[in-house]
Amino acid sequence: MINTRFRGLSIIFPWHSLFGALVFLLIPMPGQLLASDETLVTRMQEGGAVLMIRHAEAPGTGDPAGFSVDDCRTQRNLSADGRQQAKAIGNWLRAKGIERARVYSSQWCRCLETARLMRVGEVRPLPALNSFYQRPQDREPNIAALRGFLAEQPPDGALLVLVTHQVTISALTGEYTSSGHGVLLSPGEGGTFNLAGKLDFGQ
Repeated sequence: MINTRFRGLSIIFPWHSLFGALVFLLIPMPGQLLASDETLVTRMQEGGAVLMIRHAEAPGTGDPAGFSVDDCRTQRNLSADGRQQAKAIGNWLRAKGIERARVYSSQWCRCLETARLMRVGEVRPLPALNSFYQRPQDREPNIAALRGFLAEQPPDGALLVLVTHQVTISALTGEYTSSGHGVLLSPGEGGTFNLAGKLDFGQ
């Protein structure tokens, strides 16, 4: 049995080894979380934190008919403002002393470009971060894979940055994020992560 605590709430659930790793549980807590940027920056610097960022501004909704994940020409991509926004996120992080991080991204071009323009670490594609906005059947498999991935992360590792989509952030945390904004998860007890707050990176 595993006993998980989140904001004073204790939940006991049976042990599983579905992914051959510790079970990861994140309980959605909707609504604005009030935490100062200074507090969140400290948590990012302490090790083990996870920063989820929605890709920068890419006008429109979803992707065009005939979309292919391997062809950026078929996708909804960053605007000029979006590219500047992505650079600004990286500048904000570096100004806070966060110059290097472990960076993973959805395979969608607007996410990969956001992550690369931030320039805070080598960008690795992670299919678990892919959008399921137009493929609802992928929601549960993606989120389960993402939870398994997070459960395997070292508790004291460098900041983990995940560039993804609104639907992924919302499914995992219950929080809505605007383009180019993020949420910070801090490590809790027993392989859990707590929602620490939201970041707009000075925008």
